[in-house]
Amino acid sequence: MIKLNVFGLSKFYGDKLALDDVAFSADAGDFIGLLGANGAGKSTLIKCLSGVLTPSGGDARLNGHSIVTSRKWCQHQIGYLPESPSGFEDLTVAEFLKFSATSHGLSGRIRNQSVSKVCEELQLDSIFGSRLADLSKGLRQRVWLAQALVHNPPILFLDEPTDGLDPVQKVALRRHILSIAKNKIVLMSTHILEEAEAMCGRLLIMNAGRIVTDGAIQTFLDPAGQLESSVINYAS
Repeated sequence: MIKLNVFGLSKFYGDKLALDDVAFSADAGDFIGLLGANGAGKSTLIKCLSGVLTPSGGDARLNGHSIVTSRKWCQHQIGYLPESPSGFEDLTVAEFLKFSATSHGLSGRIRNQSVSKVCEELQLDSIFGSRLADLSKGLRQRVWLAQALVHNPPILFLDEPTDGLDPVQKVALRRHILSIAKNKIVLMSTHILEEAEAMCGRLLIMNAGRIVTDGAIQTFLDPAGQLESSVINYAS
């Protein structure tokens, strides 16, 4: 079991404040939707929490370990799916996933078993020897999700995980994420409100780099069970 505590997190890009005193906590089993307009700070927050960016102030702690001073330990506990992932185009799926597993501290038989398991779960066996450059966007997205899951992390940070996928691919990916999320902390940025309605138990809504509201999803739903009016009110 793992706990995430975020306090006073800020991030400047030059003199522009992108994150402003962000604070929240989460426990295993929390599936949190991160909502807000473009430029609200969602991707910057996820990058700071996953150790991709160093915050300008504040910290995030995983079971007491700081993402700033114990980044390597924390990143072994984290699966991170970036928005519109790209790179490693010349690697095959097998090479990419083995590289990802190794970077998270797995080796030998355990690494190979973990790669085989995630490929089976995400139905990637048929493209195991294919280069990432030769894959469709939907398949590439599944491979990048696989690299976030290969080490079975207790925390997942997912930035627009179904962006650009067709409706069938979106449904399949959502189902898989939900199936493996039960005992994890999941923070998922999305601009698709129906996705948040279908997947999340809690929402954080951001505006201008701050979390403006945080609560159970039921408190944001209108009588028709939709989020649109609440999100627009808080995010604008």
